[in-house]
Amino acid sequence: MKNNKKNNLSISVYLKWPLIMAAFVLIMNLLLAALSPETAVFMGAFTLIFGLAAIWIYYYSRRGLFGGLVSFAQGFDNVQKRLMNDMNLPYVICDTNGYIIWTNGAFNEMLDEEHVTASNIQAIFPDISRERLIGQDDTAFIHSAFGDRRYRIELMWTKLADDDDLSSSLLEEAEKDVVVMSVFDETDLVEMKQLYQESRICEGLIYLDNYEEALETVEEVRRSLLTALVDRKISNYISSMNGVVRKLEKDKYFFIIMDRDMQRMMEDRFSVLDDVKTINIGNEMSLTLSIGIGMDAEDYKANYEAARTAIDLALGRGGDQAVIKDGDEIHYFGGKSLAVEKSTRVKARVKAHAFRELLDSKDKLIVMGHKMADVDCLGAAVGFWKIANSFGKKAYIVMSSSDNAVKPIKKQFMDSQEYPKDMFIDGDKALELLDDKTIVVVADVNRPSYTEEPRLIDACDTVVVLDHHRKTSETIQNAVLSYVEPYASSASELVAEILQYIGDDIRLMPQEADAMYAGMVVDTQNFTNQTGVRTFEAAAFLRRNGADIIRVRKMFRDNLADYRAKAEAVDKAEIYKDSFAIGVCDPTGTESPTVVGAQAANSLLEIRSIKAAIVLTPYDGKIYVSARSIDEVNVQIMMEKLGGGGHKSVAGAQLTDVSVEEAKDRIKAIIDEMMNEGDIL
Repeated sequence: MKNNKKNNLSISVYLKWPLIMAAFVLIMNLLLAALSPETAVFMGAFTLIFGLAAIWIYYYSRRGLFGGLVSFAQGFDNVQKRLMNDMNLPYVICDTNGYIIWTNGAFNEMLDEEHVTASNIQAIFPDISRERLIGQDDTAFIHSAFGDRRYRIELMWTKLADDDDLSSSLLEEAEKDVVVMSVFDETDLVEMKQLYQESRICEGLIYLDNYEEALETVEEVRRSLLTALVDRKISNYISSMNGVVRKLEKDKYFFIIMDRDMQRMMEDRFSVLDDVKTINIGNEMSLTLSIGIGMDAEDYKANYEAARTAIDLALGRGGDQAVIKDGDEIHYFGGKSLAVEKSTRVKARVKAHAFRELLDSKDKLIVMGHKMADVDCLGAAVGFWKIANSFGKKAYIVMSSSDNAVKPIKKQFMDSQEYPKDMFIDGDKALELLDDKTIVVVADVNRPSYTEEPRLIDACDTVVVLDHHRKTSETIQNAVLSYVEPYASSASELVAEILQYIGDDIRLMPQEADAMYAGMVVDTQNFTNQTGVRTFEAAAFLRRNGADIIRVRKMFRDNLADYRAKAEAVDKAEIYKDSFAIGVCDPTGTESPTVVGAQAANSLLEIRSIKAAIVLTPYDGKIYVSARSIDEVNVQIMMEKLGGGGHKSVAGAQLTDVSVEEAKDRIKAIIDEMMNEGDIL
């Protein structure tokens, strides 16, 4: 309306210009009469003719001029309407309730007989919800389908003015707010994008986890047969997925596969993992595979690097699984077997010598573990402190928070005159001490967000990681030395092995040996879980250095309140699906609620037919989840779905902003999901 008024005013002013000019000529004629009357008479005749002409143009030609303008406007409007109706782009106007007001010919041709009489746009494109029609921005896009075609719909919101000439019927039916939709057919584009996506190359690596160990259990004359059978299993599987595989080394393979076939692999859940384990020609140990795949990277080189990262992650999680690095996302498959203990200590010796070289170039060492440090965390930290101290380096342990089971052991060091008062420091003090001559050792954890002081990792150039927990997608990226072995029973076991190779004259004090031995006792549940030959060898080393079984046993005796809380959690546990015990540990009156919860889970696991035990401990605004199993359920996968982690048989997680009942429901849902996916039999 404002534009129309402006246009009318402009035309009116334009038509008045002859009258204005006539007025100027008249004034000039009067001025001329004062100077020369004779000339003024002649000029007056001219002024009279000019004035009459101006009046005639304004009053008599104005109507014809406006008529011509109206005719032109009508013709232009008709051309515009005809172009809108005849253009190939489907076009529709709806009100904010979705009712169709007007459509052009291309839109009508797009519809089939069933929908040509549809009165609401949602009957044609169900993806256009009522909320999207209300109008949020000037423009929005929605992708939808109709029939076998895909469309991109551009929505524009506008207001109708009272004098718009779109059509009289439109003004009668429409609201003031309307939605103008342009419908673009993107079927071919979507199909091309899908074809491109499916034809992209994915690169993968396959490693045999325990090739040497399994080979040693077979007669020498049959070893070539075992190798041939493994090669055949892997080759047939990759070939069935239209891929190409080549053997790099005796226990390593490289393969390439298209993205569309990669999806088949994921749906198949990498059945080759289980197929290889069925190979038996007299070998006492089943072979297991680790698979790492890189996809959705910028080029082939980046895909290969992603595959390398994925295979490292698979091995760091204990093997017998496939890990896919899809851009920034990581997917896990398998991981049902226990990590295989390596009988050789070559890796431990290599890591010990590498750490010795790093230590020789530095002046001090700062070691830290995870938040709420447990006994194993303390034992590993004490072991590293001893190593640094033995080589004349100043060492500190960052430990601000710990569970109550740690406090008696920690107090022995703090009260002893043989240890410095600053042996234990907090994170702020550690940051003050940090310089370019400092090593930061992260023990018993490999996730930066779980460490006692994550800022130390970012601030230090020389970071060493030692852990026995399986890796997750969140790892410490700047570590110059990483020793992560999921087969190990505890971090204390790994440190005990390093102690034996890093120097010949290192002798542990009894309280130091006790701390490390206690860490092994707790993490192995008195040497009944996750133990191997090297576990007992490490324990024997600690015993030779003065670890006392009696002293350690007394450290872990329960008080009456803890024992009652544990017994109550066991007594009131719910049995889900006849195989899963879910209990709740009341922290009231207990010294170490999380420890009691873990002990309750261990006790529940002793019940016949229980495959896994999960105990929830509400404490300090969080719910601590302790999960335990023997060999039938991978509780690490279960806890990872809750944001936690751990081992196949020992894992945990922390939940916030949920009630105990909600946490129970989430755990039950995860059990159902794992059973449906075949992760639990």
